[in-house]
Amino acid sequence: MCLAIPGKLIEVFDENGLKMGKLDYSGAINTACLEYVPEIKIGQYALVHAGFAINIIDEDEAQKTYAAWDEVVDAAKAEGLDIFGMPLNETTKNEKRKAKD
Repeated sequence: MCLAIPGKLIEVFDENGLKMGKLDYSGAINTACLEYVPEIKIGQYALVHAGFAINIIDEDEAQKTYAAWDEVVDAAKAEGLDIFGMPLNETTKNEKRKAKD
């Protein structure tokens, strides 16, 4: 299964001859290649898969996607699971183990 997440373009720069950008994914900032969407402008949203912006979408569509993710997270939490289907108490135990290491 492939997954593309919407991000808001906040900065454009060149890296080794490639058009790159920093995108805001609902508060998390990360870098993506913009070569497949060269017409994108700062403030627009792009769907990003595997580090590549693959499509430009409007803000309304991006917000609908974020809302859908919130529903998935809430539904999983109601079942006592994280979004990967792992029990929440197991996830917490694993995180505590990693923090000790």
